[in-house]
Amino acid sequence: MSLTRRSVIATGLAAAAAPALSAAARNAGGGGGSNAAHFSLGYAPHEGSFASRGGLLEQIAFAADQGFRAWEDNEARKRPVAEQEAMARALSQRNMTMGVFVASMPKWADFRPVLGSNDDADRDAFLADIRTSIEVAKRLNARHMTVVTGFMDRKVPEAIQTGRIIDCMRRAGDIVAPHGLALVMEPLNTRTNHPGVFMQSIAQGYAVARGADSSGVKILADLYHEQIQSGNLIPTLEACWAEVGYIQFGDNPGRKEPGTGEINYANIVRWLRGRNYTGVIGMEHGNSLAGREGEERLIAAYRAIDRT
Repeated sequence: MSLTRRSVIATGLAAAAAPALSAAARNAGGGGGSNAAHFSLGYAPHEGSFASRGGLLEQIAFAADQGFRAWEDNEARKRPVAEQEAMARALSQRNMTMGVFVASMPKWADFRPVLGSNDDADRDAFLADIRTSIEVAKRLNARHMTVVTGFMDRKVPEAIQTGRIIDCMRRAGDIVAPHGLALVMEPLNTRTNHPGVFMQSIAQGYAVARGADSSGVKILADLYHEQIQSGNLIPTLEACWAEVGYIQFGDNPGRKEPGTGEINYANIVRWLRGRNYTGVIGMEHGNSLAGREGEERLIAAYRAIDRT
């Protein structure tokens, strides 16, 4: 049998898994005191990463016990206030940082909003969502909120759309910056997941962020999307770093944990350490295996890249 890159990675993951699997076995029900070393970077699972351990709060407890120091929740804005408050308490009790939630959810099936169009309606609705998300962010002790800059308008020149979106994001930044918050714009790939979106690369996000010129407007560098659309990850991060406010991982193809695809996340982690990055890294992906086996593999995958 030939020795492939994937078999080498799998062997490394298996070796790295032992401490994580031991901790997982002792905490099958979630909760309890910490019994695993903290990860060196702020990797953030989400609801569903550890689904076998129970509900949202049980999954947070289990993640903390495995050494994770952050959490993210795209759907947090839609949760009842009491649930938001319970999540914030659970994170605070475990000294975990809240990552992003989506401040203005796109209507994916309708290809809306179109923030660069000739009509102000979508821009006004977007800004209204931003205003109402401030209290959610405060309730969750979040500092970053995800936004998508909408879809392309095929009837309007791209340069005009860019100018309008810069203006819209500047207005949005003016809303959140006084509260110490930042909107992180997420570039999305059009080749696999999101055809028709306006912002398709970190470089494009950099241009909009520079134009908006606001501490409240930064880029969410989701490396899964960037690998599909553009590649060249580390040089791109290097060039755009001044405007990157948040990072998300996910391997390609498949959008699963590191080690399941082509991205060398060990090198990405090494580069982030060299940059003294102390922010959250969202685990914006699924598990490659179902159930507890998949959860254990997820932990092992992050142990493997975190030790490089």
